[in-house]
Amino acid sequence: MPDSPGWVEHAIWWQVYPLGFVGAHPADHPPTADEHRLNRLTDWLDHPVALGASGIALGPVFASATHGYDTIDHYRIDERLGTDEDFDRLIAEAHRRGLRVLLDGVFNHVGTDFPRFREASDGGPDHPSARWFRRRRGRFETFEGHDGLIALDHASPEVVDYVADVMSTWLRRGADGWRLDAAYAVPDRFWAEVLPRVRREHPDAWFVGEVIHGDYASMVKAATYDSVTQYELWKAIWSSLNDGNFHELDHALGRHDEFLDVFVPLTFVGNHDVTRIASRLDDVRHVEHALALLFTVGGTPSIYAGDEWGYRGVKEDRFGGDDAVRPEFPPHPPETDPGDDVRRTHQHLIGLRRRNPWLHAARTTALTLTNERYAYRVHAGSDALIVALNVGDDPMRVPLSEHGVRSGRIVAGSGAPAEDVVTELEVAPHGWAIVADAP
Repeated sequence: MPDSPGWVEHAIWWQVYPLGFVGAHPADHPPTADEHRLNRLTDWLDHPVALGASGIALGPVFASATHGYDTIDHYRIDERLGTDEDFDRLIAEAHRRGLRVLLDGVFNHVGTDFPRFREASDGGPDHPSARWFRRRRGRFETFEGHDGLIALDHASPEVVDYVADVMSTWLRRGADGWRLDAAYAVPDRFWAEVLPRVRREHPDAWFVGEVIHGDYASMVKAATYDSVTQYELWKAIWSSLNDGNFHELDHALGRHDEFLDVFVPLTFVGNHDVTRIASRLDDVRHVEHALALLFTVGGTPSIYAGDEWGYRGVKEDRFGGDDAVRPEFPPHPPETDPGDDVRRTHQHLIGLRRRNPWLHAARTTALTLTNERYAYRVHAGSDALIVALNVGDDPMRVPLSEHGVRSGRIVAGSGAPAEDVVTELEVAPHGWAIVADAP
């Protein structure tokens, strides 16, 4: 398994679903290149910088028929977003601000208007293009039963060549890495053939596979990903906070530490495929608890655009069920917003993370564990922080001396003044705190 590029140790992503962000929903507007909507996203780039992020993780930007995941042409920017020149401007402006750019590669399946599929569909099973697609009992296979998503045949040398060329083409255009959509549905051997080929030309690129369930570490080794999406921890965070069951979180963090022995996962509390964290949590006060976890445990954190203001949105299992979590954003960041307190918490915790880059691969050790109270020490070498989370109705006390800390300085929290030096940490009901060793 290759070593990840060094810049990833400092990466904090601001994730965007471009088609929704710029208002290019398929039902609202036919594809057109005359509006240059992608420039609206470029005009937002000062916002992730102010937030403290170091990169933007884009959803699909390539030509597609509807939601971006039914790709028609991997070499062409979606006309609903704009032109190649608009993309080049986005890359240039991002890099000018020190922001990396991650692209979303949909390489498990394509849309029904993908030219090779049209040729295969019209030409019959003996047509050369038919070798690009999986068939079963004379029918083309689809992705998870979606008729509009046609599964590629990843044993095909033509598909291997095509995907490797697409990835390298856009890395030459300035992208810094790829999210590999539905990577869990693609054979590991396919990625193990494609990614080393791409890395030979682009050794500084980063590749993260979308994996939901399974043996993450084994998949990373077999497929040669740099990282995978940490859905286990995402689920444990909101579930433990809702249920008052920190035993679930502690178990997940134990698993997380095992993953860190092999790779550093992509961590998140929200993305374009799930209900927003402010809607997922039963008690809105616990959004800050989720953020404290995201920005103190090992991993490469990602913030889904809008979560920094506490946006709400529920994903539903129906056609158009993603719309609520993929809304249109205004042309420019708002000067004020009702969720500015949440945004400031993001900024403060991201700042803490940026000042402590050792957190990228840090491990955790439980100090206090009950159903409703959890304190852990996050550490790497001689560096350490203590994080205390309380979702109960009574105060939580953490005697620091019992955990080898003579005194600590509160560097973040709710219910305790920042910068106070304490020997015993008291966390208010439904509060949280982060403590560093006092100088």
